[in-house]
Amino acid sequence: MQESELSTPYVLSDTFGPAGDLLLALARRLAIVGGLVFIGLVVMLVVSIVGRKLFGFVVPGDVEVLQMLAACAAATFFPYCHLRHGDIKVDFFTHRLPRKLLWVIDAIGSLLVGLFGALLAWRTWAGAMMLRDAGETSMILAWPVWIPQALMVPGFVLLAVAGGYLFIHQMDMARGRRP
Repeated sequence: MQESELSTPYVLSDTFGPAGDLLLALARRLAIVGGLVFIGLVVMLVVSIVGRKLFGFVVPGDVEVLQMLAACAAATFFPYCHLRHGDIKVDFFTHRLPRKLLWVIDAIGSLLVGLFGALLAWRTWAGAMMLRDAGETSMILAWPVWIPQALMVPGFVLLAVAGGYLFIHQMDMARGRRP
């Protein structure tokens, strides 16, 4: 195997096909929404910290809002990260294996990511519904706690879909069905 074959990264948009491109675009948009939520949280925290130090003003429930919305925003990044192969990989022992075998190993990893995303979506939704039924609210703002938890579910569902799609895509690559 030539050195250039070992170091060549995946080519995504050229081989994903229309369904994969749509999935990637959807994941990108979801990640942008999560990034905008994080930007809003940073602005809120800056206002709260500066207001507290200079004017004796604090944003009520700033820590509650941060905790609830940061979890929602973080969940939006996982599908895009996985589709862009941004997951953490430890390939110390596998980096010299043949490319087709690497695609099979990556496909199995994507299948596991997809299954884990489905499990997270299911249990997060079940937990949100239990919180809704219990009527639990946040301490300071009295916001229903189930809503931010339920807002994490779309990110996990899309992660499950992305993992399943990449499993199929990488197995096709290993079989030589895609460039």
